[in-house]
Amino acid sequence: MGGIIDSLLMYEAPRYDVHERHLLNSPSKYYGVDMGIRNILLPDHQQDFGHIIENIVYLELLHRFKAVYVGENKQYEVDFVGIDDNNNPSYYQVALSTLDEKVLERELRSLKLIKDSYPKYLLTLDIFNKTANYNGIQKLNLIDWLLDKSN
Repeated sequence: MGGIIDSLLMYEAPRYDVHERHLLNSPSKYYGVDMGIRNILLPDHQQDFGHIIENIVYLELLHRFKAVYVGENKQYEVDFVGIDDNNNPSYYQVALSTLDEKVLERELRSLKLIKDSYPKYLLTLDIFNKTANYNGIQKLNLIDWLLDKSN
């Protein structure tokens, strides 16, 4: 995998313990630099919009933070942890839609277990109920978030 990362075709997102605030030795996740290459390599998976928007969010977070990790929270995964220049984390969960209550609860579950007061975001493509606050977890529309560089 090192050759692919060295060739700048993919980025590696190491795993990060959100409670102890350190990197873990568990396997990293990988995100493509160019979604067009993904479509060539995986032509049957072009409709996998959930993974596509997760990749887009990862690439944007790389621009906004000095480091981006995949968070580990006990038995649940936090899609991304962005670390700013002051070493403060922000947590991001990404979903295509959370209009279904079961999907909403699943996506909020890992963020609810984080007991610190750093920002927590749920990014979706929902147009209906596109902003909400779930006990400090801010839901945002992904397109609006991409256009607004303040979060």
